Amino acid sequence: MTFIENLLRIISAEFKTAFIALVPVIELRGAIPFGISLGLSPVHAFIVGFIGSMLPVPILLLGIKPVFRMLSQAPNLKKMVDHLSVRSLKKSDKIVKYGFYGLLLFVAIPLPGTGVWSGTLAAALLDIRFKTAFPAILLGNFIAGILIMTLSHGIMNGIL
Repeated sequence: MTFIENLLRIISAEFKTAFIALVPVIELRGAIPFGISLGLSPVHAFIVGFIGSMLPVPILLLGIKPVFRMLSQAPNLKKMVDHLSVRSLKKSDKIVKYGFYGLLLFVAIPLPGTGVWSGTLAAALLDIRFKTAFPAILLGNFIAGILIMTLSHGIMNGIL
């Protein structure tokens, strides 16, 4: 066995699930089915995935704008920052229109391009205050997690 194979064998299912939940695009939506496939109960996979997916939120809400400003100073990175900003703000019209509830729904709907990372980035770029953005993202992520857990459990048990 290689070093990587040994390492993956040793790392717990919870750690793997939490790590998957931290990854942009995959997030909680991929972490819950992944955790279930590793033998975690649906509720256990939900809890671990939920915690893992929420870890970057405060850091991103408070730190992404200064990081983007700094990265924009470098000509090669400015394009990337502009692309991420435009992409995040493109779907933000409902967030602007409905505020807290718009952000909550944006994060809660388990579709590609929505979720914790996109919602957090949009909230930061739209200057939504932390005390408004964090609870909306938390509740939206909770709703998304419940939906994914229910669907994953049903599919994996042959109900659907």
